[in-house]
Amino acid sequence: MDFEPQTTRTASQKVELAQSVVPRKPLELLRDTEALLRRPAVGAIVPMLSPKVARRLQTASFVAEDFLQDLAEIDLDKISDWELQPARIRVGLSFVGFGALMIVVLLLYLNTLHPELSTVQQIGKYWYQYVWFVCLGVAGMFILGREAMRSAQQQKKSDKL
Repeated sequence: MDFEPQTTRTASQKVELAQSVVPRKPLELLRDTEALLRRPAVGAIVPMLSPKVARRLQTASFVAEDFLQDLAEIDLDKISDWELQPARIRVGLSFVGFGALMIVVLLLYLNTLHPELSTVQQIGKYWYQYVWFVCLGVAGMFILGREAMRSAQQQKKSDKL
């Protein structure tokens, strides 16, 4: 009996994958990926909703489509470091503010719902939350400090020119 071996693909054989000729921008990938997820979800949910809510959902979907289209047209390479400074300052202030606000909320929670615990017991029981909120504030302070030093360095450079 002659048995002919069946040819099967092995792991050592290379498979050619089609590669995109033009690399896509990250914001275009975001737009397309979001659209691939949003459109079927909206299409599946709309028939189950009341007409008023369905119209609002479809309107929100159209607004998201337009916004992401505008966003995809932005060329990230043309944005300078100087133009991003206000955004970095806002992020730093948000970190500091949110960390401080959450520490105040945590203290309010502990003093209203657990007044029987002493301060040391409260910190001992909720140290994890304290650490997270303090670290968030410290990260914001680092961001703000970095921006303050960057502004001083750019000021010195512009004075020399």
